[in-house]
Amino acid sequence: MGRRSSAFIHFMALLAALTAVGALIVPQAGARAEAALQRLEFITADGPHEFRVELADTPAERAKGLMYRKHMPADQGMLFDFHEEGPVMMWMKNTYIPLDMIFVSRRGVVTHVAVNAAPFSEEIITSGGPAYAVIELNAGAASKIGLKPGDEVRHPAFKR
Repeated sequence: MGRRSSAFIHFMALLAALTAVGALIVPQAGARAEAALQRLEFITADGPHEFRVELADTPAERAKGLMYRKHMPADQGMLFDFHEEGPVMMWMKNTYIPLDMIFVSRRGVVTHVAVNAAPFSEEIITSGGPAYAVIELNAGAASKIGLKPGDEVRHPAFKR
């Protein structure tokens, strides 16, 4: 019985230590997520429009995208950087938020805007030509700022 009590006490001490470490890690993870947002600007006929975007530039990040998220602030979005121009295909599988998808060239020029993509749809949304990146915003954001093909996108991902 003494061994069990000793093992239980060690287990509880370990659990308490892990809980304390977890409590320290959680706020840092939240701070990192907030720091991961980057400034992105659209230049339309109405002038500049600033958003804060999360960068998805690895295959795993691009595959997950905004799946499973149920809310995104109006001034935020996600930038999918493919690192090369080519045809791009997107879908809304497992995505709760209706989105506008903005396809962008390597030089930061909007090439195509797909508006109001339906949540959970497996319909393929294509770039309609070569694209270097896709920016996802809440549905209606592109219309609200008057975004159209030919408009400029400013972000370090795009070379001029």
